[in-house]
Amino acid sequence: MTTLLVIAKEPRPGRVKTRLTPPFTPGQAAELAEAALADTLHAVAATPAARRVLVLDGAPGPWLPPGFDVVAQCAGGLDERLAHAFAHCAGPALLIGMDTPQVTPDLLTVDFTGCDAWFGPAEDGGFWALGLACPDPALLRGVPMSTPVTGAVQRERLVAAGLRVRDLPTLRDVDTAPDAHAVAALAPRGRFAARLARCSPAAGTDAEPVSRPVGPR
Repeated sequence: MTTLLVIAKEPRPGRVKTRLTPPFTPGQAAELAEAALADTLHAVAATPAARRVLVLDGAPGPWLPPGFDVVAQCAGGLDERLAHAFAHCAGPALLIGMDTPQVTPDLLTVDFTGCDAWFGPAEDGGFWALGLACPDPALLRGVPMSTPVTGAVQRERLVAAGLRVRDLPTLRDVDTAPDAHAVAALAPRGRFAARLARCSPAAGTDAEPVSRPVGPR
């Protein structure tokens, strides 16, 4: 059975979701980050897994459900921190971030039969999920992170290593206010959508329409 990893930052004002400010205040951005993280963790908690691990920058809070091991992130760039997360897995593992609160247990229930890797592209050019049947930190080190080509480079790294790759649906990360409104519309009953609804109405004035679908490109 697969180990599920969530890499996240403690949701503290000024440290998370800074691209939501403005139109949101730093406090609102942290509240939205906490809600996104809580939705993500509860989806992971509802997914069958050999082990559930939160790879955390900061300290856990009341948003953490039971059943998770907490491991501190290492120092270094995001590629090093992702590689370090996989380094502690002895068997198949799937890693996701805290930016896709619309994720569901169905999406996270992956089968490595007949493949070596699962790849979940993000709409902004990154990736929201990476699964490895045999975790190898070297597959992540040196991949340029937070660029429009991060996902393409990471997937090509997997293919170049001779891995058989299967793709998960493309999801939208929550980075900006338009992202927040679009993602909330995809999971209207979640904690993230509820928290967004309680934020200042002015926060959504420059948001794009929320009818944008999520799915494979």
